[in-house]
Amino acid sequence: MALPLKPPVKPQLARSRKTLPGAEGDGAGDGIAYEPKYDGFRALAFVDGDDVYLQSRGGKPLARYFPELRFPADAGRGGYVIDGELVILGEDGAEVFDALQNRIHPAESRINMLAEETPAIYRAFDVLVSAGERIMDRPFSERRAALVELISGMEGAVESGPGGWSAGTVELTPLTLDAEAAEPWLESGEGVIAKELDAPYLPGERKGMSKIKRVRTIDAVIVGWRPGKEEGTVGSLILGLYDGDDLRVVGHTSGLKAQEKRDLVDKLAPYESGERGSADPSRWAADRDLEWVALRPELVVEITFDHVSAGRIRHGSKIVRWRDDKAPSACTIEQLDG
Repeated sequence: MALPLKPPVKPQLARSRKTLPGAEGDGAGDGIAYEPKYDGFRALAFVDGDDVYLQSRGGKPLARYFPELRFPADAGRGGYVIDGELVILGEDGAEVFDALQNRIHPAESRINMLAEETPAIYRAFDVLVSAGERIMDRPFSERRAALVELISGMEGAVESGPGGWSAGTVELTPLTLDAEAAEPWLESGEGVIAKELDAPYLPGERKGMSKIKRVRTIDAVIVGWRPGKEEGTVGSLILGLYDGDDLRVVGHTSGLKAQEKRDLVDKLAPYESGERGSADPSRWAADRDLEWVALRPELVVEITFDHVSAGRIRHGSKIVRWRDDKAPSACTIEQLDG
């Protein structure tokens, strides 16, 4: 590749933030652009004519796992390097993270089958090289303009809504300068990425951009607990939701405080069912290497979480409060669809 930038390149990272800058009306949103946050694989695409190299966030090659991806040439202007997110969409248009994970497989035949059944797309949100020129040091406002020009000028590019463009399997991510216009992404999507318009692209650094995750709450039944690393403590609580008459395990808590971990042993003891074990494939299947203690389904907690995948909370949730006023039977699986 005759590009001025060679892989691997560390992607610029975002620091976490609890609130949307500018939403409070305090001027914090001045000079900020907002984009939707996606639930996919971060990837950098290095494209020089028909030669394409797709790099993961960790610097690994990804192209063999996504043979359906097409990165059009830049209409003879030279090569380019773009930053974006690989996503696979379900029938409802929502991102399906598990479908992406299924692609990382050694069998080419399986990859090709899944590429046809669940094709991926690439949502581009930044550009590091355009028309063969390295532009990482330019402010994001200029890079965004270059990205729009790049994608709209690709072979086969089509306009897709106001200010939107797509070409091949590459889509230009939406962007707004209005915090209020970004709030729907925070309320119904994965969240928002806020970028400083004057910031350069800083590989591997958490500067110039922030992420605000969508935080959701549900009420869940405590169906068990796992011992902590310290003897005589609770490491996490196992959570369940009712799917009809069945109580399904959907995830676990995290972030318990040290004193809370010690106090919970006595608090949970009266509810123990007498069933416990470790590495039992019929129980808590996603966590077979961890010891567990089962509880009668009588305790309810309100929790916060951000990701759901294949009917499970993907990351550890956090307890908001104990719900003595809530019947366990009212904690249903439909909450995960909200």
